[in-house]
Amino acid sequence: MASGMDPGGGSDVPGAFVLSNLAEVVERVLAFLPAKALLRAASVSRLWSACARRVLRGQRTVAWVSVGRADALPDAAPDGHRLLRAVAEELENIHILPRTVLYMADSETFVSQQQHRGHVKVRKRMSMETAAALEKLFPKQCQVLGIVTPGIVVTPMGSGSNQPQEIEIGESGFALLFPQIEGIKIQPFHFIKQSKKLTLEKHELTEVGLLDNPELRVVLVFGYNCCKVGASSYLQRVVSTFSDMNIILAGGQVDSLSSLTSDKSPLDINATGVVGLSFSGLHIQSATVLLTEDVGDEKAVEAAMQRLKAANIPEQDTIGFMFACVGRGFHYYQDKTNVEADAFRKFFPSVPLFGFFGNGEIGCDRIVTGNFILRKCNEVKDEDLFHSYTTIMALIHLGSSK
Repeated sequence: MASGMDPGGGSDVPGAFVLSNLAEVVERVLAFLPAKALLRAASVSRLWSACARRVLRGQRTVAWVSVGRADALPDAAPDGHRLLRAVAEELENIHILPRTVLYMADSETFVSQQQHRGHVKVRKRMSMETAAALEKLFPKQCQVLGIVTPGIVVTPMGSGSNQPQEIEIGESGFALLFPQIEGIKIQPFHFIKQSKKLTLEKHELTEVGLLDNPELRVVLVFGYNCCKVGASSYLQRVVSTFSDMNIILAGGQVDSLSSLTSDKSPLDINATGVVGLSFSGLHIQSATVLLTEDVGDEKAVEAAMQRLKAANIPEQDTIGFMFACVGRGFHYYQDKTNVEADAFRKFFPSVPLFGFFGNGEIGCDRIVTGNFILRKCNEVKDEDLFHSYTTIMALIHLGSSK
């Protein structure tokens, strides 16, 4: 172009020289690019490649993709969950490179978009195809954990201050995208119930950071296919192996496991097991509160949120989780909708909230304070961690290592 040429027809382009040689300027420019575009730009030169790596390392904010009530579209694809399409679109715009993904979707729609009149094998096959399509959207080195539950709790995309939604019925889901964060390690784990093996080996727990790990702070744990004989007792047996440690435990029982890319062998859709994520890092802070069966009105819910607020967990770089019983929700609160999610937002207006309505809850009142010492509201035994008709609210702060 004329503006890029000198009068003599040469190629003296000051802007091109700056972008080719000044790392600081290059980094500032590249910081505006989404991660996918940034990776493409990294191929321009060694300088740009180095700058792109530094920009990606600086992107430590957790991102998410979600579909909920406001996202219902009449032209939704009949052959896949709307979460699949939303992830495909939004991955073009996010600024982080996901290393770990936790996604959850509603059982009814994720399993099948059409009625198959009880052909269970067909419906399960369709859910696996949807899961496989989701997994392919993420980078190869990304570890993906996906579960399917009766209902979903989700914060709409765009801002953590958006109103979280309790979606007990209808197509919904979310994908939490965790970048690689310096000083923090997130590891998936998976234990399958086997009739000939009643106990877990020590090395199995150590390999996934659940044992002999002084930096372990939080464990999200989920039992799947828990309606099968012996499944609940297996879940309790697994949790008992690390429940007495100074860590936060939160989770529950879900319908099925749909994705776990860290497993080398294909998932057995008929298996029963325990799956989850362990969070390790000296700067992680976390807290959980239990909304018992007696918590049945807005005032009581807000009292529980006040207990969580009293933990003084920093709200920046923090994620909220809500694991509720399918027996709660709007019927539990005299046809009032979104009671618990609204109370959470009132006390934590900038923290995004995610979770599910499931078939059993795991957790208690626990706080890991800023000096990383566990403080219990009361002495908790293993049997006190498992509940029904309750809700577990959790905060996980992925603190700065600086």
